[in-house]
Amino acid sequence: MPHTAEWKVRLHLFEDDQGTTEAEVVPDTGTMALTGHGTAQCHPADTNVPEIGDELAAGRAMNNLAQQVLNAAERDIADTGAPRATRQVAGWPV
Repeated sequence: MPHTAEWKVRLHLFEDDQGTTEAEVVPDTGTMALTGHGTAQCHPADTNVPEIGDELAAGRAMNNLAQQVLNAAERDIADTGAPRATRQVAGWPV
């Protein structure tokens, strides 16, 4: 059975005066209420480059959201009575 879906994702970035960048990633799936969170801190000895903080915080927030989505899928699979999903990882163990 074919299935098509579109999830819109909003990414919010906030930087404070101390060089800390916080990111929130919020998907609009119509059924899930999840928010990914990530932060990045500029080391005092480093040059403050806001784009790098944005990239790190956003990447960490998306990684956090990805893990939440995978956890939700595993719970949904368990709710169907199917055996727990196994992740196949190519290369090095995670």
